[in-house]
Amino acid sequence: MSNEKKGAAGAETTAQAKAKAIEEAAANLMKQASGAAASSLEGLAAAADQAAAPAKKTAQQAVKEAKAAAKPAVDAADDLLDFDDDDPLSATSVSKKSLVIFFLIDTSRSMVGKKIGELNTVMEELIPEIRRVGEADTDVKVAVLTFGTQVRWMYNEPILIEDFEWTRLRADGVTNMGEAFRELSSRMSRNSFLNSPSLSFAPVIFLMTDGYPSDDYKEALEELKQNSWYKFGLKAALGIGSEANDEMLEEFTGSKDTVVHAYSGGQLAQMIKIIAVTSAQIGSKSMTLSDDVNHELSEEEVRSAKQKLLGQQIQDSMTNLGDADAISLDTGW
Repeated sequence: MSNEKKGAAGAETTAQAKAKAIEEAAANLMKQASGAAASSLEGLAAAADQAAAPAKKTAQQAVKEAKAAAKPAVDAADDLLDFDDDDPLSATSVSKKSLVIFFLIDTSRSMVGKKIGELNTVMEELIPEIRRVGEADTDVKVAVLTFGTQVRWMYNEPILIEDFEWTRLRADGVTNMGEAFRELSSRMSRNSFLNSPSLSFAPVIFLMTDGYPSDDYKEALEELKQNSWYKFGLKAALGIGSEANDEMLEEFTGSKDTVVHAYSGGQLAQMIKIIAVTSAQIGSKSMTLSDDVNHELSEEEVRSAKQKLLGQQIQDSMTNLGDADAISLDTGW
């Protein structure tokens, strides 16, 4: 090989070696650049997270404060769906409702003997009949308040009719009806006897007495009339015997049509059943809030319509009872 060829070959080899070295150097640079870029991106991400942390914390705090600020509005919305003490008839559309039947029973000394005996017997017979009144969407409960010298509840709270058992009453003492009215008013509240988690129908209130109150009942009755549950409730009264005062009973119910008298044991039994069952049937039914010409009825008009219907049905039942059973009003106790 000539010197010229050898020189050319050596130059080529040298050029190849340099090219390879350059290529390797370039690859190393690319590798280093890639690593540096990756490190830089990780650093940037970390820096971004660090920078965003205060904003994230602020946003979380803002959400927390917004929820706290909204709570009163949410509670207010919930209250609209509840049945409060000031607006009993606001309970209109719920899957299951509660109806409490209050029996106010005179157990003073004048009830001793056949009167209290007949009353105990009919109340034991009445409970199964009331059990058939409540529909699947209504929980019917019973509360019994007795008044003589002392005022007592038969149970410490209203009892579901399915679980209720009558405790036979004894008669003694004077007729403290005013005290009974005050006790009834204090218990007819969402904080006491009407605290059902479901919405409620206005209660049924059934007074039974054979005489005139021993205490000053008028002031207590006026206080009771300020109770919204009493105001919107269905009220009826039964005078037992000839000594019961119609004027006083009408003061209680607000209508003479919902006041009746029983002069014998047979009348007492049938009248208690008629009034209690009829009241429960009307009380546990929702009434339309508009009339025939689509005029929207007020809550007072609904209450008045139910009370009027109760009076009509009681009077109709009394007339039919008298004709069918021919019960002598002269029959004594």
